[in-house]
Amino acid sequence: MVGAIFWLTALCGGGRRLRVLLSLVGLTGFVVLVTPEPSVIRAGVMAAVGMLSVLSGKPSAGAGMLSLCATIILVADPWLAATPGFALSVVASGALILLAPPLARGLARGMPRPVALAVAVPLSAQLACGPIIALFAEQQSLVGIAANLIAGPAAPVATVIGLLACLAAPLPVLADLLTASAWLPAAWIATTATTTAQLPGAQVLVPPGLGSALVVAVVSAAIAIVLMRAPTHQPGSRVERAAAWGRRGAAVIVVVVLSLAGSRALLDGPLATATTPDAWAVAACDVGQGDAVLVRSATQVALIDTGPEPQPLASCLRSLGVERIDLLVLTHFDLDHVGGAEAVRGRVDVVMHGPIAEDADRRLLDDLVDGGARVHAASAGQQGMLGEAAWRVLWPLRHSAAFPDGNDASVVMEFDGGEVPRSIYLGDLSAAPQRMLQRTARMMPYAVVKVAHHGSADQDPGLYEAMRPRVALFSVGADNDYGHPRSETLDLLAATGAHVLRTDERGRILLGLRDGELQVWTEKPAG
Repeated sequence: MVGAIFWLTALCGGGRRLRVLLSLVGLTGFVVLVTPEPSVIRAGVMAAVGMLSVLSGKPSAGAGMLSLCATIILVADPWLAATPGFALSVVASGALILLAPPLARGLARGMPRPVALAVAVPLSAQLACGPIIALFAEQQSLVGIAANLIAGPAAPVATVIGLLACLAAPLPVLADLLTASAWLPAAWIATTATTTAQLPGAQVLVPPGLGSALVVAVVSAAIAIVLMRAPTHQPGSRVERAAAWGRRGAAVIVVVVLSLAGSRALLDGPLATATTPDAWAVAACDVGQGDAVLVRSATQVALIDTGPEPQPLASCLRSLGVERIDLLVLTHFDLDHVGGAEAVRGRVDVVMHGPIAEDADRRLLDDLVDGGARVHAASAGQQGMLGEAAWRVLWPLRHSAAFPDGNDASVVMEFDGGEVPRSIYLGDLSAAPQRMLQRTARMMPYAVVKVAHHGSADQDPGLYEAMRPRVALFSVGADNDYGHPRSETLDLLAATGAHVLRTDERGRILLGLRDGELQVWTEKPAG
């Protein structure tokens, strides 16, 4: 918007002072128009800094003016010092003033100067803001620079046309025309954001905190040193030698980071299955506080629940080389059991599910149907084949209203044969339905038991004594708020002689049969 006022004033023959003055007036009016919220005020102040630098005729004065304006803002509202938005606004503006010019000069060595300048602007902001983002966000964008380059040209068009639409409010026909015209660049920006965010490897997950911020700061500084063109010094001088060593050190850091990133991309992509044993038949994915267990026989795969989020499940499927789900079992519709369903949408043949309680449950099933799946309600007595393994539904009872929908109506599945160890998956059943399950289904010893409800304390000892599991699987999130698995449940399974395996401690857990003996592979070692 300021650029448009600059251009129009120059077109009418106005000088630098008049251009800055009119732009400041226009900026003030714009802030009032869109309401002076904190983020708007911060952006307006940073834009004013740039114009005051132009007015002074000394671009180098921009850093000082930015510091002055930031100080004035903090004096007026000290609480802004604790807000990420204020820090990001100031740091991004400072990066454009101090970092973008040397980056543009450095990039110009390998590309046309206009392109170098266009890349340097978002790159400088990304490098400077990355450490601050790492303090509170759980990911770092790897496509932000490209996304800004694609969306950037549409931003001024949408802003100026939108402003004109507001000013044309007394003329409804013209205002509607301008508003409709502003839709296209606005939609371009939104589509760019959503599309790039969904690209494979669009972001890297990092634990938020000071440690991550320091790592990101070191990497960002190394990238900046490698790319930017620093002022030259007398050849052979001490300053020049120090600068050369600094560039070499930065280059080493960048090479190491790129090598690690490339290795991670290969292990998460083409080489995803390189560390997975071929003999697995049961796989408990590490999806945090939730369930996602795979059963494989011959060439067919069943997935029992999807975990709380798509990304962990998608990563687990890639590591196991699973492209298609022949049977998806949604034991019940709690988020920690169905939240990751989007990861398998369009890749499922048959869905079996527990009782539907809400409209959201039906919408989830409709999405799976739209992806080509056939959907069936599960009830005790249903059975079929998965490859060479037989499966059977043990719970819930058909047409029974003894227990409410949800945990106690979880679908309980049994698998056996076809190189699959005899195994049972108990969903989130509590003690009362566990007792009825024991009375209505034939409980024989199981090699593998997926313990009910992530190991909550509400368990029936008699059921586990009847099943006598050799392995007890706990699908549970590390440091979860529920205290799962509970110590009394761990003691209960230990008393049956079961070998306890927890995803929060061992990561992804694989089990299989070799010459009739149960084999176990875990992502992390014990202890």
